[in-house]
Amino acid sequence: MAGERIKLEVAPRERTGSREARRLRKQGLIPGILYGRGAEPHAISIPERDLRRALTGGSGMHTILDVVLDGEDGSHASILKDYQQDPLRGKLVHVDLQEVRLDVAITASVTIILVGAEDAPGVREGGALSQVAREVNVEALPMEVPEHLQLDVSGMAMGDTLRIADLDERQGVTFLDDPETVLATLTMPTRVEEPEEEPVEGEEGELEGVADEERPEGAAEGEAPAAEQGEPGTTE
Repeated sequence: MAGERIKLEVAPRERTGSREARRLRKQGLIPGILYGRGAEPHAISIPERDLRRALTGGSGMHTILDVVLDGEDGSHASILKDYQQDPLRGKLVHVDLQEVRLDVAITASVTIILVGAEDAPGVREGGALSQVAREVNVEALPMEVPEHLQLDVSGMAMGDTLRIADLDERQGVTFLDDPETVLATLTMPTRVEEPEEEPVEGEEGELEGVADEERPEGAAEGEAPAAEQGEPGTTE
């Protein structure tokens, strides 16, 4: 879904630095920077709940944010330029927003989602489907950047490969990467053959027909005592 716009109210920050950032996070605020078109960047803070709600809508990370600075009139049409997450909890800890013109194309990374895997003939035959690349770079107007792109793999047979050139064309969206970039492959599964255990000389057949209780100690694991490893009726 492209073209979603969400209002986001933010407050200017007078102080910066890691200590101030930690203080804001304890208050449920995310520190960030709003980069303007040719203007000085603004240090801002954003309510974490509002930001999460904005970025989990229909357009995901490509939502157009109508940023309203506290104390200013009007809004700034912006996109999420970059973000940092807590490596353990996955929560946003810092964001960079970029003001954009809605009539000028931008570049963006868009996620690739594989669909139809369960119907692929190669998968039904036991093949291994691998997604080689998970994103492609595109150019489009801010309102036309898709949340994600789907790659139909339902027709893949064993040994097939799909590339960027196999993605469906989308009006207003230009793929910037090499059309031959591999996105998905379907290959034979790798077999790991375990070597067969070779019987120790003199063991095979020695105790066939002998009841378990009559076997010498240790023979239950297939090991005859050393004194009995010669053939019956023979002398060393």
